[in-house]
Amino acid sequence: MNRFLAFIILIISLPFQFLISIFIVLGSGFPVFYNQKRIGLNKKDFTIHKFRSMKNNEITLIGKIIRKLGIDELPQLWNIIKGQMNFVGPRPLTGDDIIRLNWTSNYYNQRWTVKPGITGLAQLTNICNKKISWFYDKYYVNNKSFCLDLKILFKSIIIPVFGKKIKIIK
Repeated sequence: MNRFLAFIILIISLPFQFLISIFIVLGSGFPVFYNQKRIGLNKKDFTIHKFRSMKNNEITLIGKIIRKLGIDELPQLWNIIKGQMNFVGPRPLTGDDIIRLNWTSNYYNQRWTVKPGITGLAQLTNICNKKISWFYDKYYVNNKSFCLDLKILFKSIIIPVFGKKIKIIK
C-alpha cells in the first residue's frame, strides 16, 4: 500500500517537484538533490534522497522554505517505491548518528525491526534529545498500527501551519 500510494503521489507531484528543482538551480545552482547513506530496516544501508537545501554549509532561501514545509522530503517517495522506507516510522539515521547517540548496543536493535519513515513520532516533538527520541521510536515500534500512522501523518501535515504543539500520545 505504501509503495502504491507513494507512486501516485510522485506522479501527481512531479510538476511541483520540477518547479522546486528550478528554484533550487536558480537560487544556488546544481545539484538539485542531496543523497546520503542511511541505516534502514535490519540495519541495512540505503541511500536517502532529498531536495538540496544547503550550500556551503548554510541553508539557502529556498532551503528554508522547503524545509519548513517538509517539501525537501518529497524525493523520498522514491525510497518508499523501492521498498526502503515507509511514510511513517523511525527516521533513518546515518552510521555517525548511531555512534553519536550511542545506540550501538543490542539494546537499541528493536528500532531497526521496522522500516524507517519520512516522518515519525520523534520528529513531532519540540525537544531534540536522544532519550526522548528513543522513547518515541520504541513506542512506535511497540504500538505500530494504521491508526497511529494516520495520527502521525495528520500531525506531520499540519505542523507547518500550527507548529509542534498538538499532542499525539496521551
